[in-house]
This record gives sequence, C-alpha cells and structure tokens, in this order.
Amino acid sequence: MTDTSLSMEHPPLLYAGLSDPSPENRTIRLLRSHRSIRAYYPTPLPDGTLDAIIAAAQQAPTSSNMQAYSIIAVQDPQRKQELMTLCSGQKFIAQCPLFLVFCADLSRLHYVCARQGYRYRAEHINMLIVACCDAQLACQNAAIAAESMGLGTVMVGDIRRRPREVAALLELPRYVFATVGLCIGYAATDPGIKPRLPRKVILHRETYSAEHLEEGLEEYDRAMIARGIYRKPFPIELVEEGAEERYTLETYGWTEHTARRVAELSHEERKGSFITFLREQGFPCE
Repeated sequence: MTDTSLSMEHPPLLYAGLSDPSPENRTIRLLRSHRSIRAYYPTPLPDGTLDAIIAAAQQAPTSSNMQAYSIIAVQDPQRKQELMTLCSGQKFIAQCPLFLVFCADLSRLHYVCARQGYRYRAEHINMLIVACCDAQLACQNAAIAAESMGLGTVMVGDIRRRPREVAALLELPRYVFATVGLCIGYAATDPGIKPRLPRKVILHRETYSAEHLEEGLEEYDRAMIARGIYRKPFPIELVEEGAEERYTLETYGWTEHTARRVAELSHEERKGSFITFLREQGFPCE
C-alpha cells in the first residue's frame, strides 16, 4: 500500500525552479507594487521587448482556449497622436514608446466555423463577455510582464470612448472592437502606490456580505484624503447642472469622486451609442 501522507501534507509545487511558496515572494511583491504611470520618457524599448510581452500576454487564461482577442501594437508617432486625441487627449498615449490595443475578437471564430463548414450559432451576449474577458486577461498579463522588466504601464479605458473612430483608425474588421489600451515605457514620474479599498470590503467569505461596507468606505475616504490623491475634484457641473461644489480637498474622498464618475451626465448618451456600435460590429448584445 502506498503511503500518501507525505504528498498530502506537502503536495508538490508546480513550475519547478520558479515557485516560491512564501506569502511575500517576488511575484507577489511585484503585483503589490503596481502603480499607473502617466508620464513617459521617449526612450525606445530594447529589441525583443515587444515579443516577450506578447508571449506573456498569450499565456493568460482564455475561455475554452478560444483566444477571442487580438493585440495591436502601435509605435507610429502619428497614429499614437491620433489615438491620444480619440482618448480625451491623454498625453501619455503619445509619449510612451509602445501602445498596445487589446481587442475583443470574434472574427477568427466566425472564420474557423465557416472554414470547417459549420453555421456560427454563438449569437448570445456570453460570447461578448468571453471576448472581453479574454482581452482583459491578456492585457493584465502584458502589464505584469512589462513591469517585471522595470517598465511603467497604465491601462486606458478611454479607448472605448469613441469606438467607431478607433475602429476606423486601426482598420478593425467586423466582429472586432477595442476593449482597453496599455501604455508601456520608461516612467518619467513615480506617483507611488495608490491605496486600495480595505480587504474587508472586497473579500467575502463563503457568501456575499455588506456588513463592513460603510465602515470600510469611511476608512478608505480618510486614507485617500490623507494621501492627497484627489487634488482636483471631478467637476460637479458634469453631474448636476447648476450644482455648486460642496466639498473641499480636505473632505473630497473616494466615495464622492467615484459617485460623480458613475453619475456623469454623458453616460446617458454614451450608453445607447456604444450598444449601437457593438451591434454594427456584429456583437450580440442580448
């Protein structure tokens, strides 16, 4: 009879030679050191950097190995400038030497289905979610890979603000749209690590609970105010027409800032136009 007690108490670790079971290993330290970099030196990246980052991105988890995403590497200064304009004028897009655009891509699945002589039947919203998740996971892997090389990164959600213009600029075919951008380069500034919500707000054990929500939000507001994270409040007039500012830098925290972001008046018009765009691109929204 084989004695399995040793293997049960000390199961083998995966990734021989690379794993470190300690709770503060190098990978975890890297992940906990993330900060968004919004200013870059124009210094080109070393040869091989792009390939290494993409190789890491491609090993991200993917639903049923469908790999329903594509990555567009943008290094041309003029194209980066145009993307900057389409993304609310965020200057770091033009500054960084490498801008990656991660696209939800169902075009390959349509192609292989037709190639093999079948009718494509996955016309439901779950496939939109699959493609978006695949693209976002690949983006996160790319960011971690870049940061492991000492490079700075910032993700750009504004790539979705003017989706038609972005699709035209990047020549995206039907069944493809840009989900997120990623700036990569040498950091010209270091903003430091931004505090996150208390773990008791994020981590729920066994079942969902809002027991610590209010307490955690108050703690987080105090932490963000103490760090001076929000030096410029989100304009109240973009949330309520004719409203007057009722917060100061000493009282304006995460809850007020985040509430204003999701209450912005422009969400009303963007909601309908984005769904229309997705349908035009062939993505199921039901």
